[in-house]
Amino acid sequence: MDDVLPADPDALRMLIVGINPGLWTAAVNAPFARPGNRFWRSLQRAGLTDRAVDASTGLSGEDEQQLLGRGIGVTNLVGRATARADELSRDELRAGGRRVVAQVARLRPRVVAVAGITAFRAAFSLPKARLGVQDPPLALGWPDGVALWVVPQPSGLNAHETTDSLASKWREVWAAAARA
Repeated sequence: MDDVLPADPDALRMLIVGINPGLWTAAVNAPFARPGNRFWRSLQRAGLTDRAVDASTGLSGEDEQQLLGRGIGVTNLVGRATARADELSRDELRAGGRRVVAQVARLRPRVVAVAGITAFRAAFSLPKARLGVQDPPLALGWPDGVALWVVPQPSGLNAHETTDSLASKWREVWAAAARA
């Protein structure tokens, strides 16, 4: 799946990091595209987008520009598509963590939000990490001055969260990006 990133890295306020593309997402080449995934609804409810995005058939140019115009980019820890994130190996996640650190060092967003605590723990070798703001120096090689957050995985498989609870967490991250 292609990353959604601005041509000018200085325009990037927040980088959202998914775990990996699901099969549907890979098929349509759009982030969080599976119908039922609460990602786009929660972003809209949090005020990060001004309209509902339906990425189930692909991300429209208009929707991509809405994200980029607000300084929001999207990437993944791992590029390999799977039916479920738990099909990824620990080695794949750790390699993905190193790739994201390098990408963040190059792009220098104000804030990075990783969507998925279990994958975050494996990718950054931080087994006791909790949701919310992280201590960036604990993530090996994390660039100075870039805030690091973990938000819940928005998949419908995550029964602990609702669209409203996800939106609340996205509002916190967005507020941190505004302060940075």
